[in-house]
Amino acid sequence: MVKANGGRSLQTLVDEKPNLVEYFHNDTLAPHYRARTGLTAAFIPPEFTNWRDEQRAWRESAILFDQSHHMPELMLRGPDAFRLLEKLGINSLANFTIDRAKQFVACTPRGHVIGDCVVYRLAEDLFELISGMPVLNWVQYNAEAGGYDVTIERDDPTPYNPTGRRWFYRFQLEGPNAGLIFNDVVEGGAPEIAFFRTAKVKIDGCEVLVLRHGMAGHLGAELSGPYEDMEKVRAAILRAGKKHGLKQGGTKTYFSTIFEFGWMPYPLPGIYTGEELREFREWLSGNGWEANAQLGGSFISDNIEDYYVTPWDLGYGHILKFDHDFIGRQALEATPAEKRRQKVTLVWNRDDVEAIFASALGEGPRYKAIDLPVAYYGWPQFDEVRAMDGTLVGHSCHCGYSNNEGEMLSLAMLSTQSATPGTEVTLTWGEPGGGSRKPHVERHQQFKVRAVVAPVPYASSVQKMKRAAIS
Repeated sequence: MVKANGGRSLQTLVDEKPNLVEYFHNDTLAPHYRARTGLTAAFIPPEFTNWRDEQRAWRESAILFDQSHHMPELMLRGPDAFRLLEKLGINSLANFTIDRAKQFVACTPRGHVIGDCVVYRLAEDLFELISGMPVLNWVQYNAEAGGYDVTIERDDPTPYNPTGRRWFYRFQLEGPNAGLIFNDVVEGGAPEIAFFRTAKVKIDGCEVLVLRHGMAGHLGAELSGPYEDMEKVRAAILRAGKKHGLKQGGTKTYFSTIFEFGWMPYPLPGIYTGEELREFREWLSGNGWEANAQLGGSFISDNIEDYYVTPWDLGYGHILKFDHDFIGRQALEATPAEKRRQKVTLVWNRDDVEAIFASALGEGPRYKAIDLPVAYYGWPQFDEVRAMDGTLVGHSCHCGYSNNEGEMLSLAMLSTQSATPGTEVTLTWGEPGGGSRKPHVERHQQFKVRAVVAPVPYASSVQKMKRAAIS
């Protein structure tokens, strides 16, 4: 079995670093970081108009996002493809027909999340896995180590792709008018497509694969097809969308969707410890994705395992199914209820947010600046969340501003006793000791922000859509 990308391994890096947390907190540059818009700026601007109006578009009219350049993909083909995915995924694949897509989540033998992605079943023995570099690496490693009868092809994000182009373009059409635009642009009108089902349609003579889903509380669509058709399909959508108020969304807006929608992307993969994963770490590159995690925030621990997460922490408890044998099943079945944290939204206290912004004026002290609309500065971010008596009850991760709600929000993982909506907590904003050595983190002082626990997803329109889609 050949190590991914050749050269030194992730295990070598782990052996070299006496404190992996300290290294990830200070000395790495995340390969997929929301502030590194320069990676894709040649293809997608940070803003087409301005991010505030672009945010409003997904609530009031419609928005078109271009996902063609930042998400890695893996094509899995062969008679053992389904068996491999079933062995690795925590979710049931029993009803995985060719007209469906699935949210695919994989865990370590100890029940810690490695990552998640979306997987399409394109044919009986052909699956397309989209996004989630650590989970794509885990799939490839197990395919090779387990001797599965499959072939694997990889398509890297455009900035890292030696071909300079992708297999497929990928657009995301969302908002209350998305259905009208979709119907207008599809030749012969749009077919009825159930939630998270797929269908093929024609747009301006081009065959397009459509996944029906919803990000902004409306049944939107993800559209993909051959890369050479990208501009023709984009132009057709923009023409059809003009009368419906369609806007294009830049990368600033795209990375801010999660605060209303509630998805927690790219957790720290729980792979850096344990002899049972040594061979995987020896297979992984010491210069790759997993070697360049960029921890940020106020929570500091010497133990890297304190940053590992379970499916419940990320809100995946509802898709965890014990109807099949999969890696991590035994550990997850044994996890007591009190250790199953809940995903929540935190609504930041407006007076405290104003105080942080006000600290930029005058002589100081300077608190950690809040960037808008996306405020988190780690990949992943871990800020301490404490009960009003000072007890550590969880971590705030992705945080930012919603122009639609007029609030600073964050997605957090809290202990069950603190996860009830309406509960008051405090989160520590900013890093200890004046800040880490990360070059994008300025010198600052920490600030205690009061917050109130709220449901996730926070947007009421998204909550209604998800309730309607449960089957």
